[in-house]
Formats: sequence, structure tokens, C-alpha cells
Amino acid sequence: MPVVKRRPDGIAGTMLTTPLLDGVPPSAVEALAGKGRLRNYRKGTYLCHQGDEADEIFFLVGGRVEISSVSVTGNRVLHATIEGPQFVGELGVLAASDRTASVLTLEDSEVWVAQSEDFLSFLAEEPAAARGLLRALARQVEANEAFVDDLLFLDLKGRVAKRLLQLATPTLDELPKDGVMIPAITHADLASLCGGSRENVTRILSELQRRGLVVREGHRYVLKKVEGLAKIAGL
Repeated sequence: MPVVKRRPDGIAGTMLTTPLLDGVPPSAVEALAGKGRLRNYRKGTYLCHQGDEADEIFFLVGGRVEISSVSVTGNRVLHATIEGPQFVGELGVLAASDRTASVLTLEDSEVWVAQSEDFLSFLAEEPAAARGLLRALARQVEANEAFVDDLLFLDLKGRVAKRLLQLATPTLDELPKDGVMIPAITHADLASLCGGSRENVTRILSELQRRGLVVREGHRYVLKKVEGLAKIAGL
């Protein structure tokens, strides 16, 4: 009879659902999970601050966090909001440098925390995990290049429409369906993601609502006409 490999339960099983650990033996992930500990963070708690030593790796088991930094001019810049399960802070650990951004919980969150050296040893011993991290790095480089292209070739309205769509789906290769609700985001944070001012982004959102492309429900937006937004975004 064929041997059926047991899928780990708990943290290790959750970790194995992430692309970064695709192809890594479950036993190795179990060993990694055993080197960390679970922590519960209340909403509004920092996992780390910009400028801190990157001596820990985080895995967001459940909840939601934002990654932001303060620019040289003193302005807050939002980089991303992340929902679990997903590794967080792995790039700073790999670079062996101080944190370039802060990580703040947007809701009560459960986080696995381990020492950076344990994570680096795991990468050295597991080529599949190292390749997964390289893929993550490549995607980040591609995202940064795409953002630069957007700044050059899309007006602010196009960038706002594109970012709204990106908040609703992990990839724009397949657009979401009409009626999808995006995570809660402030006008200031959306402006930061689009490279515009809060005032101009607010004006554009109002226009999109008047045209029936989006509607606001509480603190969240619903994308009512995805194809219309995609057209504005040049997709």
C-alpha cells in the first residue's frame, strides 16, 4: 500500500498553505514551527518599528496588519496591508539590516514569532524554501517596477482605480466579480499607495461613486462595476 504522508496540524499545517513553503517537507516545517512561539496582539499593537533590529521573523496566523514607514520628509507612507496566513518581516531578516518599515496590527491578531537565526538556518537547509523566498523577492521587485510605470504612464484616477482592484484580488490577471468588498482603508492611506494627495484621491473617489463604479458601506468600499474600473486603470 502507498504511504500516506500526514499533513501537520496547527501552525505547521497553516504554514504549509503559503506559497513560500511550497514543496518543503512537512517534517521540516514542523521543526521550524517548534522553534517559535505564538503570541496574541491586540488591535493597534506594533510587532516591530522602523529602525529596529531585524532579529525576529513573524508569521501572521490570523488577523490583519499594515506595513508602513516614515519618509525623510516626515510623511507616513503605507506600503501594504496583509491578512493571515503569511510570513511578515522575512526580507529584513534576509538582508540582516534594521527594519525599513513598521508593522502594526489593524485587528486582534495571532502571530508566530521565532528568532531570525532559526529562520535563516531553515532556509539554508531547505532549498525549496529558499527558492520560495526568491520568488517573493522577485514579485516585490516586479511590483515596485509596475508602480514606477504607473506613475509614469497612468494619471492619478487610473492609479486609484487600479489600486482599488488590487485590494480586491491577489493578481490582476483575473479580475474580481462585481460587488466585491475591499478591506477598510482611509483616503490618506489610499493616497499613499497611489502616489497622490489625500484631497485629490477623495475627489476621485467621490467621482467614482457618482458614476456608480463604487459605493461606500461604512468604512469599506464595494466595487460595483469592475470592468469600468479596469478601463480607467488601462487594463
